Amino acid sequence: MSAGAFIEPLVVITLLFGGVYVNRNSNYQLLGKRSDARNEKTADDLWEYSSDGSGSPVPIAASVEEGLLSPRLQEESRWRTREIGILSAKFQVVSPNTRVFRDYFLSRLLIKFPFLVEVWYWALIYWVYQLGRAFSALTLVEGTVNVARHHALQVIHLEQRLRIFWEPAIQQAFLKHETTMHWINRIYSFIHIPGTIFFLAWLYYYTTVRNRVDERQAEKDVGEVAGSPGGPALFQARRRTMAVCNLLAFIVFTAWPCMPPRLLSDPGARGADADQGRTYGFVDTVHGKGGESSVWTQNKFCNQYAAMPSLHFGYSLLIGLTVALIPLAPQHRRSRTIALPLLGRTRLPSTRRLLCMLVGSLYPFTIFIAIVATANHFILDAVAGACVCAAAWHWNSILLNLLPVEDYFLWCLRIHKP
Repeated sequence: MSAGAFIEPLVVITLLFGGVYVNRNSNYQLLGKRSDARNEKTADDLWEYSSDGSGSPVPIAASVEEGLLSPRLQEESRWRTREIGILSAKFQVVSPNTRVFRDYFLSRLLIKFPFLVEVWYWALIYWVYQLGRAFSALTLVEGTVNVARHHALQVIHLEQRLRIFWEPAIQQAFLKHETTMHWINRIYSFIHIPGTIFFLAWLYYYTTVRNRVDERQAEKDVGEVAGSPGGPALFQARRRTMAVCNLLAFIVFTAWPCMPPRLLSDPGARGADADQGRTYGFVDTVHGKGGESSVWTQNKFCNQYAAMPSLHFGYSLLIGLTVALIPLAPQHRRSRTIALPLLGRTRLPSTRRLLCMLVGSLYPFTIFIAIVATANHFILDAVAGACVCAAAWHWNSILLNLLPVEDYFLWCLRIHKP
């Protein structure tokens, strides 16, 4: 067994629990006396959820300086009202109010380490998606493989009509540079999952931890908000967007399996479509000799015929757009006016905004080059990934309809989620 079988999961675990530690509530005493628990001002106590069912936290009207909490927190109701929506119709539903369990140890553990909730969400989203792919992989038949090959050729023919069938030329350009191709393989295999986890940990810190009014961080006084004005609602929307991306992608590749370009060159395949597929000369640089394949993609439970859409690109575009457009704190968004030859005085965005735009552009561009140069996706796969990302971004709030289900689930576990 290769070292990657241990190193890759270790990297993922390190990033997840590193995020748990970095995003901890440093002012909260986990092992404080239960009798004092109701009197402690925690980040959880200083926020409540809006009544419109949006799931967006808003500050409770309380005086932080005087240590006063809203009177409504003195007595907790056993039930709460959630609003769910189906198209334009809105409904009020009643679900358990888990705040009655906020003094329980597991609830206090989540208040101390709130990113544990995000670890759970990420694991749930990822493994439900992977189990779906595994089911598809294990139920594949020879006819499905032939259909996937035929669909891949249809993609090529469409790209030829659109004059964007550039994949062979792009791959051949990189194959001329062995070292560059080696790093492109690594980017494709090893950046997608760790990069996504790192992004979630960073976004949580910037939108949520930096906005805790009861906690002091570097260059921030207690009661001061120093993170993104987008607040926790921005993080929650992006997390939901990723979940909807997975759902939409699963529907597409289950209904319309598509072979990646690299498998079109399979020498053992037979038939007219197989002969035509080999004429394009695609090379499997990731899984072939000297490649850099990942343990997450090289196993019998991985569906090899799920090229359309490309979630590698869809996720990278989501991350890139979030970084490029993220609302900045006032001190970081001041524009500058400089004199440029021929253009005269020109107003430029702040240095922080320019940096965000640069990183937000380079990341999806790099992933796009990686998925095409390694022959793992067509250009139209990336376009489909972008469309899935846009649809999930627009309709991510549909998952808020599951909040009552989550309330009942947490009630059964006797846990309150901060």
